[in-house]
Amino acid sequence: MRFLATWLATFLAVLIVSVIGKDSIISFTGETWVQTAAIFALVLGLLNAILRPILKVLTLPLTIMTLGLFSLVINLLMFWLASRLVDGVQVSGGLLGLIIASVLVSIVSGLINRVLDVK
Repeated sequence: MRFLATWLATFLAVLIVSVIGKDSIISFTGETWVQTAAIFALVLGLLNAILRPILKVLTLPLTIMTLGLFSLVINLLMFWLASRLVDGVQVSGGLLGLIIASVLVSIVSGLINRVLDVK
């Protein structure tokens, strides 16, 4: 149930960032862009559930040395990998666009998780 609620929050966050940014930050193509966004949110959630904990353990010394800022790099890597794995997802603006998109989606999904009271 928690994964479903987190997926829903990520899906809504991705849609909100896409619509508010008028596809200038992240855009979805294909026959049904909503379906592409849903698949992207699912892949991002699976990567965050499976690969992210492994990377956090492996990079713990680097994260401690950077006072936690390296966790942003891990978040960026998960977002980039998800955008590469799902056809029809385009993040505009290169590295800066990827940073902006991942941070905005994280903030919005965190707010939605708080509203949904996901624990």
